[in-house]
Amino acid sequence: MDIIRQLSENLQSGNARKVAEITQQAISAKLDTKKILDKGLIAGMTIVGERFKCHEIFLPDVLLAAKAMYAGMDLLKPLLLKEGIPTIGKVLIGSVQGDLHDIGKNLVAIMLKGAGFEVIDLGNDVSPQKFIDTAEKENVDVIGMSALLTTTMPMMKKVVELARERGLYGKKKFIVGGAPLSSEYAKEIGADAYCFDGVSAVETVKRLVGIF
Repeated sequence: MDIIRQLSENLQSGNARKVAEITQQAISAKLDTKKILDKGLIAGMTIVGERFKCHEIFLPDVLLAAKAMYAGMDLLKPLLLKEGIPTIGKVLIGSVQGDLHDIGKNLVAIMLKGAGFEVIDLGNDVSPQKFIDTAEKENVDVIGMSALLTTTMPMMKKVVELARERGLYGKKKFIVGGAPLSSEYAKEIGADAYCFDGVSAVETVKRLVGIF
């Protein structure tokens, strides 16, 4: 069986040990680094995302697949840096100030990494200033904010307002997510899009950065 296909299939089944082993074999065979990444790891994680979207698999399966993906990425990362292979975009993500919920946010981060984005995860209880300071410092393409409480939702507006004050609004894209949110709320606060799960976040971010 083709080594790249083996890599994708073992990632889908969440076999981290096997993914690391096959990735190393692919590197030793001097296969193209970008091909190992795109056709092996990212292709496998894309299938996982689609199956999760269709309710064929569940959150524990996605987390196992993500662990397997990281096992391969750890081996590829030095080569990607050495060869100067760019990611398809840089996303900053975090749960807004006052909100300690992060399961949904973590899943979005996993799916974005699996799609080939560089993800900076600030964790939870993130202040508007930290969002914008980091966005400036890291020159991210997209800022993703999560909230699970109606009481913390206004913090998202504060992040967007601070971006306006700093002259970043229009230069960065803003996405929001979380159970109490909606597309209407995203529009109301000046965000570019509302994402209802990890798969929609990947599709939305790709669209916002001009991939399709």
